[in-house]
Amino acid sequence: MSGSERTIDVLLAEDHTIVREGLRALLAGREGIRVVGEAADGREAVAVAERTRPDVVVMDLGMPGLNGVEATRQICRRLPATRVVVLSMHGGVEHVRPAVRAGASGYLIKGAGLSDLVAAIRAVAAGEAFFSPGAAKLLLRDAVAGGGETGSGAAQTLTPREREILQLVAEGRSSRSIGELLHISPKTVEGHRGRVMDKLDIHDVAGLVRYAVRVGLISPE
Repeated sequence: MSGSERTIDVLLAEDHTIVREGLRALLAGREGIRVVGEAADGREAVAVAERTRPDVVVMDLGMPGLNGVEATRQICRRLPATRVVVLSMHGGVEHVRPAVRAGASGYLIKGAGLSDLVAAIRAVAAGEAFFSPGAAKLLLRDAVAGGGETGSGAAQTLTPREREILQLVAEGRSSRSIGELLHISPKTVEGHRGRVMDKLDIHDVAGLVRYAVRVGLISPE
C-alpha cells in the first residue's frame, strides 16, 4: 500500500458468529483494510457504528431485533460518511430494493468470492457503488420501470419506529419485552402496533408475521 492510500475501517454486522469470524479472518489478510468492530444484530450494529465511525459497514439483512435494512437506514442517517455494503443470502427484489432505498451503496450475495467483497468495500469507501450482477439487473429493471412497488408499498408508509415494532411483533415478542428493549411503555408499544395494523389493514399477529416475511423484515427460517 502506498503512503497516499489510507486504511479503510470496516464494521462487520452478522448474527452468525462463525460467518462473522470467518469474514474477519479473511479480511485481516487484506492490505489497507482494518476490521474495527463487530455486531451480532442490527441494534448493536448502529451502536458500534456510532462508536467506531467506520468507513464501511458490511451488513447482513436477516438479523434479530433490528434487521439489516433498518440498521442501514439508521446508520446512513446518523453517519453520512459511512457506507454500507449488504452481504445477504437473498437476492430477490423484495430484499435488494429496500436495502438500496435505505441507503446501501453495495449489495453482494453470500457465496460471492472474497475478491468481490474486497472490491465492494474499496469501491464504496471511494464513493462508488458496487452490486452483484443479479442485484444490478434488478436495479436497472427498476429504473426502466420507474421503480414500481412489488407489494411492499404499504410498508413505505410506516415510520421507522413502526417498522421496528412490526419486526419485533413478528418475531413473537410481547409488548412488555418490546417496551423494555426500546425503553418505552407497553401501552406505547400497543399504540404503535395498532397504527401498524391500521396502515397495513392487517388485524392479527399471524398476518403481521406473513407480511413481515414477504417484505423481508424477518427471515422465513
